[in-house]
Amino acid sequence: MSYHHHVKGMTRKYLIGFSLMAASVAFGSSANAADAKATDTYQKERAACLDGTSHQDRATCLREAAAARGEAKRGNLTESSSYDNNAAQRCSVLPPADRDDCIRRVQGAGTASGSVESGGIYRETRTTVPVEPPPAPAYEPVPVVPPPAQRY
Repeated sequence: MSYHHHVKGMTRKYLIGFSLMAASVAFGSSANAADAKATDTYQKERAACLDGTSHQDRATCLREAAAARGEAKRGNLTESSSYDNNAAQRCSVLPPADRDDCIRRVQGAGTASGSVESGGIYRETRTTVPVEPPPAPAYEPVPVVPPPAQRY
């Protein structure tokens, strides 16, 4: 084996090693960022459990917060479009005339009032539908009856 082939082989090994190291650093930093976000979210949820703003029993709240953190660390608790898909599926049971309005409400159109704590969120959209004027009445000719003749 010549010196040239030996250097070329060593360079290739170093490039492959460097690529693997860069990939592992990138993966590790994204995993660390996800872990940091899960921990930050957990700390906020735990604080809400402890100060009573979660509107749940404290023990249940702390258990749910810990479970959510564990799922987030495993990558099972991510933001996705599944919320929108689920909402659209709930609207699919409505008659076609009402379905589009339901989907618009779920996507944020209209107004919302209430809260989960008070029993639910009421979403409302208003659609102005012009009223068709009633059809013109069909007049039937009224027979003309001559007045009775006057007698003198």
